[in-house]
Amino acid sequence: MRCAERVPLQAGPTPDGGCFGSVRTMDARLARSQEEPDPPYAAGESAFRVDLERIRFATALSRLADVTQVVTSMATSGVVHNRLTHTIKVTAVARAIAVRLLRTEDHELLHDLGGLDHVVVQAAATAHDLGHPPFGHLGERVLDRLARERFGLADGFEGNAQTFRVLTELEVLGPGDQGLNLTAATRAAVLKYPWACFSYPDPHPTAWPVPPRGAGHSRGIGAAKFSAYTIDLPQMIDALAAFPQLPPGRQTVECSVMDIADDIAYSLHDVDDFHRSGVLQFSPVSGEFRCWENGRAEFADLDEASLIDARRQPGAGLEWLRRHLQSRDDWIFDEDVFATAIRTVGDEFVDGVLATPYDGSMAADRAISAFTSRWIDHLISSVGTDPHPAVRSGYVALDSQAWHEVSVLKFVNQYFILERPDLAMLQRGQEQTVEHLVLAFDGWLADPVDASRAPRRLLDLVNTATNAYHSVAREHPEWLGGSPSDAELARMGRGRGIIDFVSGLTDAQTIALGARLSGATGLLWSSSI
Repeated sequence: MRCAERVPLQAGPTPDGGCFGSVRTMDARLARSQEEPDPPYAAGESAFRVDLERIRFATALSRLADVTQVVTSMATSGVVHNRLTHTIKVTAVARAIAVRLLRTEDHELLHDLGGLDHVVVQAAATAHDLGHPPFGHLGERVLDRLARERFGLADGFEGNAQTFRVLTELEVLGPGDQGLNLTAATRAAVLKYPWACFSYPDPHPTAWPVPPRGAGHSRGIGAAKFSAYTIDLPQMIDALAAFPQLPPGRQTVECSVMDIADDIAYSLHDVDDFHRSGVLQFSPVSGEFRCWENGRAEFADLDEASLIDARRQPGAGLEWLRRHLQSRDDWIFDEDVFATAIRTVGDEFVDGVLATPYDGSMAADRAISAFTSRWIDHLISSVGTDPHPAVRSGYVALDSQAWHEVSVLKFVNQYFILERPDLAMLQRGQEQTVEHLVLAFDGWLADPVDASRAPRRLLDLVNTATNAYHSVAREHPEWLGGSPSDAELARMGRGRGIIDFVSGLTDAQTIALGARLSGATGLLWSSSI
């Protein structure tokens, strides 16, 4: 896939100092999905500022304070990031990237690609995790399986699609009865994977010779990652219509900035968390790095079976990472740059930070904070524009060295934190809690005598989803694989409504509701949600 041909557009600044393309493009970017009787902002203010404030005041953002980022606070003795603190930092990084690009990059290119406004970037960053369910990615996997197997929802559950659904349908802070009624620019800026699980666009990205990042490796049919469920496709199509110059499957510039900021924040503050909590230990991490560096050639000569036999042998994990990046991202992967990235992260983080155990002192806090601050500045300065990006990249991207460094930092988090057996035991219990809750609500709604006493919001969400499926069945039956019966539409609506309800809970609410629906008697009735 190649970049669309660049057509010079008449440029114009936004009230906040961002850059647009033509006046026509600007009008399209400002379009809301529903007309509002009066301008939602005062003279001199920006429509995008209204978007940002609507997201900031949304209840869906407040709940992120009690939603797991990587592990719950119960899993370690230290203070760890939750989804809200992660979101705050992503927003700060995203704004810094956008401001830097507006000062240093080719404005003509930014205009031609649909515009860059730092307030839109902040709005997208603030919203980007609203759809994440309780217990982080574990909750996402459970809800996806149940949505597919229990309710026949072919597009399952996907955190990015749920975010878009929250913004465009489920939140109530907007002036109408459908979401926050955001501008097209902000809605498009949260579409990290601007396609549906299947059906849109045509040809679908899973069928491309080289699928874009996130489009492959689904557990079922369709894409593994996508940004809109079938019933929310009209909103996606409407938002992307404001960017006719973008080829299918491409993020907007503002979305790419948000996506990179998410990667930067995630790769740094998770290793920060687990160093402070004592989970990351110097010896195993140092052994992994040094053994791979010293045995680089020997590891490269191992066939796959021999590498599998090596399992957790020091150095084997980084060799798996090297082969994974080489096979998946050959458009940017470079052997020597990868080795340099390992050496740099090893010197600055492993030897420079982990080598001194964290003891809670001010000196220890300064050491890890200085590393994090220095690396955020370094990675932000590594972001630039690419007028002809690879299919798996975007018009805004990290340079090669920074991309490899971020990959290595993510590896540390994955290999030494997420794969810990003690964490797996906790997560197994959380998985059962989420599954029990979904099945209990399904059983409750199937009870003809008692269904009317289910939580009011749950009943509202089921009704909203059912109406949406009936609308799609009338207007686009091909999106649902034909013409489903009323009974099938009712099952899908009930399932999507239950999934919407459970995914909108906090960790604590999930545990409390699970206990009540299990018959636990030790909880106060007054502590209900």
